[in-house]
Amino acid sequence: MNFNFINLQPYSNPQYFIYLMIALIPMMIGLYHGHRFKTYEAIFSLFFLFLIFDGVKWHQGVNLIVYLIIEFAITFCYLHYRKVGKNKTWVFCLAVILAIIPLALVKIQTAFPQTQVHGLLGFLGISYITFKTVQVIMEVRDGAIKKVDPGTYLRFLLFFPTISSGPIDRYRRFKKDFDNAPTRDQYITDMRYAVRYLFQGFLYKFILGWFFGTYWLPKISKAALAVGNANGGLKLSWWLLAYMYCYSMYLFFDFAGYSLFAVSISYFMGIHTPMNFNMPFISKNIKEFWNRWHKTLSFWFRDYIYMRFTFFAMKNKLIKNRIRLSQVSYLLLFGIMGFWHGLTWYYIVYGLFHAIAIIINDYWLRFKKKHKKQVPSNIFTKCLAIFITFNVVCLSFLIFSGFLSQLWFGWK
Repeated sequence: MNFNFINLQPYSNPQYFIYLMIALIPMMIGLYHGHRFKTYEAIFSLFFLFLIFDGVKWHQGVNLIVYLIIEFAITFCYLHYRKVGKNKTWVFCLAVILAIIPLALVKIQTAFPQTQVHGLLGFLGISYITFKTVQVIMEVRDGAIKKVDPGTYLRFLLFFPTISSGPIDRYRRFKKDFDNAPTRDQYITDMRYAVRYLFQGFLYKFILGWFFGTYWLPKISKAALAVGNANGGLKLSWWLLAYMYCYSMYLFFDFAGYSLFAVSISYFMGIHTPMNFNMPFISKNIKEFWNRWHKTLSFWFRDYIYMRFTFFAMKNKLIKNRIRLSQVSYLLLFGIMGFWHGLTWYYIVYGLFHAIAIIINDYWLRFKKKHKKQVPSNIFTKCLAIFITFNVVCLSFLIFSGFLSQLWFGWK
């Protein structure tokens, strides 16, 4: 049998959705009648994980299994350590570092392919599974999680609708849904949302995302390169501006479409995976934007990096000035986010760009608060704020796209 034929990546083509909807039917019938068929759900999930990692991707499947064994060992060893009443900071830090090492090695290898190590633990979804693992370790440290059921934990890490690109769920929230089947009325409401999100995902990813990313973007890219090279200098042109807006639309509709598919299938399965996007382009400032864009990722970085570093720095009096502390925390937060996207200059600059934008935004918000009577607030100023924020975000996406690297240096 040619296994390459049945290798299907998540939400990539109609064949995947046909298999998916057929396989969901028994689960939907059970949930409609108030029963969660956990054994069938496990078989169902394993089948679709097999479709992702079979054929030419088989080595990624092996890497996933090895990775899970490592992460399980780290998580449950640390859980046992906490259960005996110990809570040393260095042990906690060691557990987090060990959990992150496989992802860090994969990122380094991706940036420097000449250093490729055969058998390195790389596979689709390693970032988001790592985020889930680190989240559980941190909440075990806090005492928010006192017990981890191995079966539920495995399903949480391998929840296939979200495995490749999120959204990033939280263990306690996921467990609450997984342990209880919804009532019939609740599940009917879930199915209504699931159908809506499914068709909205098709619109976003396969129509609007295709139009901006596949049909329009290559044409604009070609024109921006041609005109930019003819102009010389910084190679600026109106075509570059068009590329900025077109890529921003493509990035949103493609990623938001994927996220809608993930949430839709989760709802069909009776799991309320959180939404990832909430009309980000109507944000009035950059901080509001990050409360609307890729929310589960930005909230993860906020809760497990920004807040923890801020608390640690305050507790140890590393930075006494609260404003300076928040600024350093933003630089750390978005610097790490930039490095996570990839070890290339444009991802790192993208992260620092957003850190600086939020620091400037905080200065402005403090100024507004201090001069309420002098700074008008009306429909015009709100529309202006949305316009400025939108363009700042689109400029950051131009940096993120890597197109400037190709335009200025000839690097793809």
